[in-house]
Amino acid sequence: MSAGSLDRHAGSSAWRRLLLALLVVLTTAVGSILMAHVLGLEKGRPLDLALLALFAPGFAWIALSFWASTIGFALHVLGRHPVTLKRHAPSSGPVPPLASRTAILMPVYNEDPQQAFGRVVSTFRSVAATGQLDAFDFFILSDSTDDAVARQELVAWMSLRDSLASGRRLFYRRRPQNVGRKAGNIADWVAMYGARYDHMIVLDADSVMSGDTIVRLAALMEDNPRTGIIQTLSQSVGRETSFARTLQFASRLYGPLAAAGHSFWQLSEANYYGHNAILRTAAFAAHGTLPTLPGRAPLGGEILSHDFVEAAFIRRGGWYCWSLPELGGSYEQLPANLLDYAARDRRWVQGNLQHARLLRAPGLHPVSRLHLAMGILGYAASPLWLAFLVVSAAVMIDAGVHGHLYFSAERTLFPLWPADRTLEVRSLLGLTALLLFGPKLLALGAALASPRRATGFGGRGHMLASAVLESALSMLMAPVMMLIHSQFIAGILAGRAVGWASQPRDDRGVPWSTAIARHAGHMAIGWVAAATLAVLAPGYLPWLTPVIAGLVLAAPLTVLSSSRRSGLREQSLGLLITPEERDTPSELRTLLPDRRRRARAKGTLEAADVERTAVEGAGAGG
Repeated sequence: MSAGSLDRHAGSSAWRRLLLALLVVLTTAVGSILMAHVLGLEKGRPLDLALLALFAPGFAWIALSFWASTIGFALHVLGRHPVTLKRHAPSSGPVPPLASRTAILMPVYNEDPQQAFGRVVSTFRSVAATGQLDAFDFFILSDSTDDAVARQELVAWMSLRDSLASGRRLFYRRRPQNVGRKAGNIADWVAMYGARYDHMIVLDADSVMSGDTIVRLAALMEDNPRTGIIQTLSQSVGRETSFARTLQFASRLYGPLAAAGHSFWQLSEANYYGHNAILRTAAFAAHGTLPTLPGRAPLGGEILSHDFVEAAFIRRGGWYCWSLPELGGSYEQLPANLLDYAARDRRWVQGNLQHARLLRAPGLHPVSRLHLAMGILGYAASPLWLAFLVVSAAVMIDAGVHGHLYFSAERTLFPLWPADRTLEVRSLLGLTALLLFGPKLLALGAALASPRRATGFGGRGHMLASAVLESALSMLMAPVMMLIHSQFIAGILAGRAVGWASQPRDDRGVPWSTAIARHAGHMAIGWVAAATLAVLAPGYLPWLTPVIAGLVLAAPLTVLSSSRRSGLREQSLGLLITPEERDTPSELRTLLPDRRRRARAKGTLEAADVERTAVEGAGAGG
C-alpha cells in the first residue's frame, strides 16, 4: 500500500465524468426522440408535451443507473480498480502496524441492548483478532430516552468491560438530552473526545464490520493525509423474512457493480451514508457541523439526513471523500417488512427534501451539489413516475374516446391517415427494458462466469431462479412504494413533519388487519384504474398490468413477504441465498438467529409459526 495511493488520483476525474455525462445525455436524447415520435409530437397537443416533459428526467435517472453498472461490469471484466484503474486495489496486500488512533462509535437510541451490544462485541473481537486492538477504542453513545433501556445499557456495558479481554477499551456515554439526534450525538463526542483520536469509524446500531476491514481503513487514512472520508459498501445480512431476503439478495448480487461504476466517476467526491465509514476526526470537527435551517419543520429546523451534508461540507473544506466498494467486511440489516421499510424512508424523504435548501450553499463542490440533487430526485422520482402514469393514461383515454381525427377543420380531399409508429414503439420498449434489466443481466453474467461466485448464491440454477423471483417481487412492490413516497412528499410539502422513533430490528411480520388498513387506498386506486382503462382504453390496460397488479395485491404481498416462514422456506429451496449465508464470516456467526444455526446443523429448515405484531411508527400507506 503506497503512500498517497488514493489522494494522487483526485485530479483525474474530468474525463470520467464527461464520459458518463455523454452516455446519459445521448441515451436520454434517443429515448426522448423515440417518445416524441410515438406521441406524434408534431401535433403539439398539451397532454403529449406534458408526457414528454415527465418522461425525460425519469429516463435520465434509469440511464445513469444503467451506465454506472455497465462501467462497473467493464472494470470487473478487465480486473481494474475503479479509482486507480490498476489491477491491484490500494486496500490489498499486508497491513503494516498502525501508528494512528481510531475510535469506533456506535450511537444507539432506545435499541435492544442485547442486540446492539452483541454487534459491538462481534466487531470488537474481530478487531482483536488482527492483533492491532491497541490502536482502537470503542464507544457506545446512548441517546436513549427510555430510562429502563438506559439501565439495561449500563448493566450490559459494565458486564462486557469485566468479561472481555481488553474490555477497558469499551466505553459508554449517555446524553441527558438527544439534541441534534444522531448527528448531534456524534458532534457531542467529537467536541469532548475527538482531539484524542486521528480517525473515527461510525456504525449504526445494526452494523457489524470485520477487523481486517477496519484496520485497512485506518491504514488507508494514514497513507492518504488529504482524505477526510472513506465509505465502504455495506452488505445487508441476517434477516429471514421473504421481503428482507429479497432485498438482501438484490443488494448482494447487483450492488457491487453499480457501486464500482459510481466510484469510477465520483473519485474524490464520493458520498457518505452515515455509517460503516471512516472519517478524519480533525476534518469532521472543522467542517462537519450542521446548520439549523431557517423556518419550522419539516423543511426547516434540524437536518434529518445529515450524512450527505457532512460529506459536502468536509469536501468543501478541502478534504477528499472516497468510496471503496471492494473492501468488503461491512454489514448492516434491513427492515423486515415493507411497512417498516417505508416508515424508515419517511424520515429520509423529509431529510432529503431539506437538502433543497442547501443546493446553493456557498463553496460546495459541483459533485457535492449533484449528490444532494440526486438524493432529492431519488424520492421525487416517485411522484414523477406517478404523474407520468396518470398523464399517459389520460393520453390513451383521450385517444380511445375521440379516436383519430381523419379530417381537419380545413377542407381537404384526402384524409389524415394515422401514422404507423410500430418501429418507434418497439425501439422505445426495447431501450427501456435494456436500461431497467441490463444492470441485473450484467451482474448475473459476471456471477455465472465465476463458479465460486455462483456457488455463493446457491449455484447457477438457484441464482437464476432467485433473480427471476426477485425481479417479479420488486416489480409488484414498486407501484406501492411509488404511492407511499408520493404521499410522504405531499405530506411534507403540506407541512407535516415526522418524529424520530427507534427502528424495529426484529423479523416481525405484518398482520392482515394492519396490511389491509394501510393498503386500502392503494388497492382501491388499483381497482379504479383497472375498471377505468377497461372501459375507456382497453388497449392500454395490458401495458399497465404490472402496476395495477402490484396495487391490487398490496395487502397480500405485504403480509406474505413479511413472513419468516416464507423466507425460511425459500432458503430451504436454495432461493435468494447470499454468500454470507453459504459461508458465514466469523464476525457474523454469533449474530445469526439460533433457529437458522439449528436448521443448518440438521440439514433442514423448520417452518415454525411466527407471532406477528402490529406495525408501529409513521403511517405508511393509504
